[in-house]
Amino acid sequence: MDRILIIDFGSQVTQLIARRVRESGVYCEIQPFNAVTESSIRAFDPKGVILSGGPASVTEMGTPRAPQELFGMGLPVLGICYGQQTMVEQLGGRVAASDHREFGRAFLDVTDDCALFQDVWAAGNREQVWMSHGDRVDTLAPGFRIVGTSDGAPFAAIADDARRFYGVQFHPEVTHTPHGAALLRAFTHDVCGCSGDWTMAAFKDQAIARIRAQVGGGRVLCGLSGGVDSAVAAALVHEAIGDQLVCVYVDHGLMRQGETEQVESVFRDRFNIQLVVRHADDLFLDALEGETDPEVKRKTIGKLFIDVFEEEAKKIGGADFLAQGTLYPDVIESVSFAGGPSVTIKSHHNVGGLPERMNMKLVEPLRELFKDEVRDLGRELGLPESMVGRHPFPGPGLAIRLPDQPVTREKLAILRKADVIYLEEIANAGLYDAIWQAFAVLLPVRSVGVMGDGRTHDYVLALRAVTATDGMTADYFPFDHAFLGRVANRIINEVKGVNRVVYDVTSKPPGTIEWE
Repeated sequence: MDRILIIDFGSQVTQLIARRVRESGVYCEIQPFNAVTESSIRAFDPKGVILSGGPASVTEMGTPRAPQELFGMGLPVLGICYGQQTMVEQLGGRVAASDHREFGRAFLDVTDDCALFQDVWAAGNREQVWMSHGDRVDTLAPGFRIVGTSDGAPFAAIADDARRFYGVQFHPEVTHTPHGAALLRAFTHDVCGCSGDWTMAAFKDQAIARIRAQVGGGRVLCGLSGGVDSAVAAALVHEAIGDQLVCVYVDHGLMRQGETEQVESVFRDRFNIQLVVRHADDLFLDALEGETDPEVKRKTIGKLFIDVFEEEAKKIGGADFLAQGTLYPDVIESVSFAGGPSVTIKSHHNVGGLPERMNMKLVEPLRELFKDEVRDLGRELGLPESMVGRHPFPGPGLAIRLPDQPVTREKLAILRKADVIYLEEIANAGLYDAIWQAFAVLLPVRSVGVMGDGRTHDYVLALRAVTATDGMTADYFPFDHAFLGRVANRIINEVKGVNRVVYDVTSKPPGTIEWE
């Protein structure tokens, strides 16, 4: 399998480089600069290397550098922004602070042809790009030539065709560089010679082989949450080892309407997976009674989940392995950029602490995939679109959609009914797949209303819908007023206890996607 190595210098958009490379059918991995050595590069055996951007300045002492040996290994190298600057500096050129900084949209004048521009740009073109830099290359390293300039960067694109070294000051990985994905594809396919044959079907076959080799004849437990990640992980592990897998689903009474029934239908009836369902709503709701603090809610739910999961695991005789739906962004974010790689996965996973308590080893078959790739794998495995394409749902469930108020069965029922109506209308409008996440929040506020000839004093319900790529940043979805009016009218008429509906137009940042 062809591979591309991405050396990360701390850019906020390094993950986008990986996504673009994988979209072109080439497997790649991100490794922090301070964990990369000549031997680790040889062990990974890439067809080429991409140096990411980063917040540091090459002009300062002690800032990140690529392994010097990289430039003598005969591998193609593409340096992006900071990556271009450190490559030039390390190869004998010079970088300096610029009086003309460029942040945001800029225009590149293509001054010459090169392999990086093959079938994408031609000499004489003027192309839109996205810049974010204060420093710039001031003197080229020997062997390089200029192939593109901008107002703030006279060496905005450079090429050394003999060594297959290329550098760009702009960011091809972001959508604001319209032809950026094509440039990255030209690097991976034309310069590096990658075949572009990395597909989800190929990944599935490789993952199944790895799971079988790791597990052998052992037994695997998987905690199902009803979400996409755990569902795909369970389906993949089951395809690999069959009845050696047992799934445990804990219904804590805080799920969406029909969630438990869907999990049982898909995994027990459709896939014939051994599934243990523990109905524990009384246990969880009793423990949450009267609690309003969001962190206490989260910790209470997390602790009880582990306790209940452990109880059910003991009933079936335990297991040797625990399967988790850890994704690649989780793995990347668990690496300390300043302090070196860490083996600790973030504590937010819903079964955190269980492997140590129960003496189990982890099986994480999705740890190389992004969220959209997990959805593609789920389709490859035959999971229904209603499960694969569904919006994210928080581990603590509806408890955190009751901000600053206790969790009660009455309020949970209101939320479930409103949520169903809201999502129905979104689906009917053909907008479900255009939205990252949509949900209702019941506010700790009562307002005066009039229904019929009577006065009401009922709850206020907030609607939230956002667009996002990875959930790290988000913007509110711009519904038209007719849609919002239709949803509000249905909720007020069909959900007893609500007499006012509002829409949240806060982006992330400064807000968060969820309210708690």
